Amino acid sequence: MKIKAYLKPQCGWSMGVRAIMDKYSLEYEDLDIINNQAIYAEMVEKSSQPLSPCVEVDGIMLADVSGEEVENYLLSNKLVNSTSNEANVPTNSPCSDEEHARQAKEAQEGSPVRFF
Repeated sequence: MKIKAYLKPQCGWSMGVRAIMDKYSLEYEDLDIINNQAIYAEMVEKSSQPLSPCVEVDGIMLADVSGEEVENYLLSNKLVNSTSNEANVPTNSPCSDEEHARQAKEAQEGSPVRFF
């Protein structure tokens, strides 16, 4: 299975997608849409929309999805088997208010993180 995940470096939704990949020990390409404008443009072109995360599984684009939605897709299409493994972070939630505050502070201090 070929998986390309268009993710932000730090984002509750993106961390949820990564947690599902780890939960099922899936190999995937983690593509940074914040620090690479070409990757962001590729995601928008392929998904026909600007929101993330987006996950492409064997050519099928799952646009603007949570980790929970990715897991449901994988299970319902029998691409993975159920597991008793737990995700290490919430798979269906945004960043906390504290995380957003930290990101805003970093942006003010000249962090390399860019938002397109």
